[in-house]
Amino acid sequence: MFEKEKREIIKGGMKLDRYGLVSLAGGNLSMRMPSGEILVTPSGMIYEDMVESDVVVMDVNGNIIEGDRKPSSDTEAILYIFRERADINAVIHTHQPYATAISLIQDEFRADLTTLGNACRGNVKCTPYSSAASIEMGIDTVKYLGDQLAVILSHHGVMTVGDSLKQALNAAVYLEECAKGYLAARACGEIRHLTDDQIRQTAEIYKYVGQGKGQIPKELLGREGVQAQ
Repeated sequence: MFEKEKREIIKGGMKLDRYGLVSLAGGNLSMRMPSGEILVTPSGMIYEDMVESDVVVMDVNGNIIEGDRKPSSDTEAILYIFRERADINAVIHTHQPYATAISLIQDEFRADLTTLGNACRGNVKCTPYSSAASIEMGIDTVKYLGDQLAVILSHHGVMTVGDSLKQALNAAVYLEECAKGYLAARACGEIRHLTDDQIRQTAEIYKYVGQGKGQIPKELLGREGVQAQ
């Protein structure tokens, strides 16, 4: 059942490792199927060691439909997100160090780098601390996410979401890339900010990036950004 999607999840997990967002068996990935089932990575397994049968299939209430493995310890939080946000089809949890470090010094990561606005749709909020395996991880994600695609779980890690696993993965990778740049700049001096309109512009432009998405409207382009509607 869902062999293609299970392979996609395993490959996604290996990419998290490749880009330095997790180590060993850290983090987890999950997807919602069009028919409603949820695929979740197993607890405590290294991604490169996984095969399709290791990925657990369950319903949105946590009843296991297929699989003999114990699902991720964060499953309760993951399922909460899927129940509360029908628009979300993929959830990724990482322990990426640079983005997580931002939560130690501030409550929000402002999208002063265009890539952050592109991939995460704007500023990324830092939630209160929540422990691993707690439902609070999911509750805080839903509470602080808004229209963005990521939150930073303070002292803990990151949650990214998307309408697809690719979108959630892009958010996680580019969030970490931007965190590295931001922390390097902050160590050297004061940060120069984009305006709110310019941040909205970065998010709007990215909707047209990729094959089959049309040309970027000229009115979105320019230094001043997109004016508030």
